[in-house]
Amino acid sequence: MKSFDIPDYYRSHVISPIKEFRRKRDKLKRDFTPTVLDFGPVRFLVARHFGFCYGVENAIEIAYKAIAENAGKRIYLLSEMIHNPDVNADLQARGVQFLMDTAGRQLIPWSDLTADDVVIIPAFGTTLETQQQLAAIGLDVARYDTTCPFVEKVWNKAGQIGQKAYTVVVHGKPTHEETRATFSHSKEAAPTVVVKDMKQAKRLAQYITHELPAEQFYSEFADQYSAGFDPDRDLQRIGVVNQTTMLASDTQGIADYLKQVMIDQYQLQPDQVDMHFANTRDTLCYATNDNQDATYALLTYPADFAVVAGGYNSSNTAHLVELCAEKLPTYFIESDQKILSADLIRHFDLSTKAEIVTEQFIPNRRPVTILLTCGASCPDAVVEGILLRLVSFFPDAQSIDTVMQAFSA
Repeated sequence: MKSFDIPDYYRSHVISPIKEFRRKRDKLKRDFTPTVLDFGPVRFLVARHFGFCYGVENAIEIAYKAIAENAGKRIYLLSEMIHNPDVNADLQARGVQFLMDTAGRQLIPWSDLTADDVVIIPAFGTTLETQQQLAAIGLDVARYDTTCPFVEKVWNKAGQIGQKAYTVVVHGKPTHEETRATFSHSKEAAPTVVVKDMKQAKRLAQYITHELPAEQFYSEFADQYSAGFDPDRDLQRIGVVNQTTMLASDTQGIADYLKQVMIDQYQLQPDQVDMHFANTRDTLCYATNDNQDATYALLTYPADFAVVAGGYNSSNTAHLVELCAEKLPTYFIESDQKILSADLIRHFDLSTKAEIVTEQFIPNRRPVTILLTCGASCPDAVVEGILLRLVSFFPDAQSIDTVMQAFSA
């Protein structure tokens, strides 16, 4: 896989060598057992796969290239480059300004831009409407387009099934940048509707089976369907694609459910299924799959608690948190700065969407076992900082140099 040129301060003298050690011994990525870092009184089980993925490293490389190549020019990002506060803060410190927030609200009006400015398209991609807006100003939208190739793969799949007269059902968070972009591209090729979860998929099924009146669809799925959508006409042939960072099991569950609804509704034989349901296969990116599979494997080991690092608005990270929280106490943090002391940790609560503080999060027994992972947009340096901060609370722990000797071979 291509090697990217990203700033050294995103890498780690601890985490990066461990990743390389595991990569060399498992080039086919079939071994999902965690890496054990045993410091004596505290031990870490580190997920086999986590951190910067291909799409993120590609986006970061292009963004810093844009800065280096355009000294003296105004440089803008459509919105956050990726959902990581450290990366976005560093870009802003270098003069990059955001045109929109993550919800798509305009921060800087289009009228302020000129053809001499530089605009970077984030890894999530953008809508066709925004592309047209930028092109009308005279901006070269392709020069610094960091759209992840796995997101583009979803757009292509939506286009392909649209050309075969299927309606596209997008499993994703309706307000997420990537889902908004996918919706925009998909609706150019086919009628499109977004479902955020299985609950909405089941409601959609009731319009397929005509259990619910078609006119109710428009209020129930407001802002989630394409112009001119007719549930009676457009839900007869469907295919499912997804926001690439959703839980694979959730997307597959929705696809399997809607497929069965079609089979029952039209009394389809196995060789007739594609008359009403497109075979889209899985459109999750490889990193999302790997990180989720590695987390499932991580959770088969007993531990006292889990720490998941990443941006609080990162969808793929939130799903890792959900998986861990089903099994044991889990702390979702942006960086080691959230670990206030050996007794206090400030972490993000997914249910309230706010930070909370938990006391005595480290149990008073030895050894303590901690599961550690992070999302696809989290730098290795952040994970290293968290690990070393936690180790510092154990004065009799072995040194990091001693523990790392196992990975120097």
